[in-house]
Amino acid sequence: MSGPSLLIVEDEPDLRQLYALALAKVGQEVDEAGDLAGARQRLAERRYGVVVTDMRLPDGSGLDLLRELAQGGRPERAIVITAYGSADNAVQALKAGAFDYLTKPVSPARLRQAIQAALQAHAPPAAGPAPSSPPPAAAAPALQRLIGDSAAMRAVRATLQRVARTMAPVLISGESGTGKELIARALHACSHRAEGPFVAVNCGAIPPELLESELFGHKRGAFTGASGDRPGLFQAAHGGTLFLDEVADLPLPMQVKLLRVLQERAVRPVGAVAEEPVDVRIVSATHKDLARLVQDGRFRHDLYYRLNVIPIHAPALREHPEDLPAIADAILARLAQRDGLPAAPRLTDAALQRLRQHPFPGNVRELENLLERALALHPGPVLDADAIELPASPLALPQGTAADVTTADDEAPLPRAQLQALLERNRWNQSRTARELGWTLAKLRYWMQRLGLA
Repeated sequence: MSGPSLLIVEDEPDLRQLYALALAKVGQEVDEAGDLAGARQRLAERRYGVVVTDMRLPDGSGLDLLRELAQGGRPERAIVITAYGSADNAVQALKAGAFDYLTKPVSPARLRQAIQAALQAHAPPAAGPAPSSPPPAAAAPALQRLIGDSAAMRAVRATLQRVARTMAPVLISGESGTGKELIARALHACSHRAEGPFVAVNCGAIPPELLESELFGHKRGAFTGASGDRPGLFQAAHGGTLFLDEVADLPLPMQVKLLRVLQERAVRPVGAVAEEPVDVRIVSATHKDLARLVQDGRFRHDLYYRLNVIPIHAPALREHPEDLPAIADAILARLAQRDGLPAAPRLTDAALQRLRQHPFPGNVRELENLLERALALHPGPVLDADAIELPASPLALPQGTAADVTTADDEAPLPRAQLQALLERNRWNQSRTARELGWTLAKLRYWMQRLGLA
């Protein structure tokens, strides 16, 4: 046998033969079946590395086959082929445990690429039994950084481990400062792509006129200043994971282009004639309510449907206050190591009680800033309650408004007095204030000017 065996389940003989020939050319041993009954017979006779199945079969659905593989504890990874534009079928297949999906018409190159990625995943699909092989070496420390034994944090880790070994797009939601990028990095570390690159991009930080070039690259002479070919972030993430942070900030024209990339698994650099295939898993994140943006016409429904195959919610700190002591200890340990201290300071019970009095609208990021300030101003082995300087007036910012530069009626997202008090508490350190609010620096400066504070 020249390579892991494959099973192709397709009712159209011409397509089945095309797939088999394309795979045989690269040394793959291929078995074929024209319906569910034939697939069941083949699977009863032997095990395969990958099963490629059409969604619609004469005697059932590819989803039926996925469920049977999962219920039988089979080790095969499944790739589902769907009709063009049937995003709902693709979502159903991924949630049922498919490793990946392909949209007709399927090119031989695209088929080989998907199968190669599936063969590299040495574990059963997400809906199947527990993995038979150990997770990647990077998985353990990545999961350990998701601190907390609350039900909310256990749910995050459980979902992450279930879906890490598939190609299913993941959408991480949660308020600013909740650690969405940490979750994305842990997802990457637990996947078969752990040895590949993890590329993070803040979609709201790139000027709209540069987004296409940054994401997809450009060819020499594509525009003024393009003195040579330059790969984009999709190409940089080839074989790994691309993390699209603040994906809600993508302009509508770029949303259309991103949707095509997700469908075709290929990008066209600016100034290029042909598309370039990319093997990238997409993980996106937002602190905004994407479903509401879809209703308001500010985010494409079809793109939302593609990105939100597997949702993961990053809980706000106030949703799991029982984890606050462990998170605070971990932050202090990291700060102590960074500053070269012999040991991390200990929080007294009174200090912890004081921390519990604060709602932490800035979540873990705000907690880190607060502890960093306490450590700097109160050096020593113990931090007592007097070291914890809480804001004079807690800023209860509703989710989805803190990062909008302007609101519908162009009102400030918080009163002038509160913003001034926070700036004064941070000694007018704009970067620290912006981090605490979960804002960009540009947004903070904008509102400082609008409110006469700059």
